[in-house]
Amino acid sequence: MIIIADGGSTKTNWCLVTEEGKKVYFNTEGYNPYFSSTAYIVQSLMENLPTDLEKSEITEVNYYGAGCSTDEMRNIVAEAMKAVFTKARVYIGHDLLAAARALLGTTEGFAAILGTGTNTCIYNGREVTHNIDSGAYILGDEGSGCYIGKKLLVDYLRGYMPEAVRKLFWETFKLTPDDVNEQVYTQPRANRFCASFSKFVYDNPVNIEYSRNIVRTSFEDFFRNLVTHYPNYQKYTFNCIGSVGYNFRNVLEEVVTENGMVIGNIIRSPIDNLVKYHLELAPSQL
Repeated sequence: MIIIADGGSTKTNWCLVTEEGKKVYFNTEGYNPYFSSTAYIVQSLMENLPTDLEKSEITEVNYYGAGCSTDEMRNIVAEAMKAVFTKARVYIGHDLLAAARALLGTTEGFAAILGTGTNTCIYNGREVTHNIDSGAYILGDEGSGCYIGKKLLVDYLRGYMPEAVRKLFWETFKLTPDDVNEQVYTQPRANRFCASFSKFVYDNPVNIEYSRNIVRTSFEDFFRNLVTHYPNYQKYTFNCIGSVGYNFRNVLEEVVTENGMVIGNIIRSPIDNLVKYHLELAPSQL
């Protein structure tokens, strides 16, 4: 039996493929090695994997994760996987590679992630060949859920929110400015905290134009800093994975078109296409 997994900073989507070809899907939290240690990942998996999963019968694990871009970071996750799936061969890849393979299969092109975080690349049909560093959630991640959430929180802290939005924000979250600062600067996983407010932006019924402007400026920043610097970027279609790109697709399509690109695939999660890639297009990673 093999496992294929796509791990973001918030959630990991897993697919178990049995020897008979049956696919079993399940979720756990996300495991970004910049924020989660090997010990933490092991404990979380032991507590949250399906109770009927026979871990000793897994022969292969293909795990793609946020933050798994260097040997050091990949090793943090690999050691956890080896501790949990003791008889499996383990492959750890970056979630950007998962996005490219899910969106493009074996075709070259441009691929992006717009979820809790952001990333972009040029892909040659097998590997990522060009990547502009997103800067992560403190320095960059333009267009991400975290980036959108930060814009909302800054407006709240500075008193820039329209009054009706500010009232709804308070009724929804009961957060004072001090509460926000404490969560961001003293509590772990500030990226998840900030990203959680992108849902408020999406759901906000009292001032749609305000929410739309936050999203549009976020996507404009994303394009200006993380897309237009790729050589000849306009020759590619725009392909994107992630809940933010998917949920705000109408705004994203406007910005994509304004920047001279044609819309390709925009999907919420890569897991189905990633399973297809491993089973049909490139069945052997290890």
